[in-house]
Amino acid sequence: MEDPFLNYFALGLLFFVIIVLCYGIIAIHDIPARLAKARHHPHEDAIHAAGWISLFMLHVLWPFLWIWAMAYKPDRGWGFGSKPGEPASPAQAVAELDELKRRLAVVESKLGLREERRPELVSEPAVSLVEKQNVPDATAAPATSLGVSR
Repeated sequence: MEDPFLNYFALGLLFFVIIVLCYGIIAIHDIPARLAKARHHPHEDAIHAAGWISLFMLHVLWPFLWIWAMAYKPDRGWGFGSKPGEPASPAQAVAELDELKRRLAVVESKLGLREERRPELVSEPAVSLVEKQNVPDATAAPATSLGVSR
């Protein structure tokens, strides 16, 4: 009553299921590494190595690897760099600063303010004669502007 074909078929089916399960587990653990590779993640190799370590650590690290791989996008990086209202690059910051300088110059010209007639916000403290002797003369070397063009 024992059929050798059914025994060999059951043994082959058992090997097939074991091989498919092993391959499936490895393929599932490779998902964060594939995500990192597709997104050109700067830590792609570390995510791949940690996936193999997670395989032998009873899958404890795998959810964190998924989050780590998903956190980076090539177009925005980590997503922490620029906030709404802030310039995204140094070139944009310089352009915005130049525009603000131009607008300030227009406002000052409309108000008729010049550098020598600008109102003082804080009055100068009284300086004694001894302190004046120790301080270099301001008229000897004119101060250069801090990049403000008019």
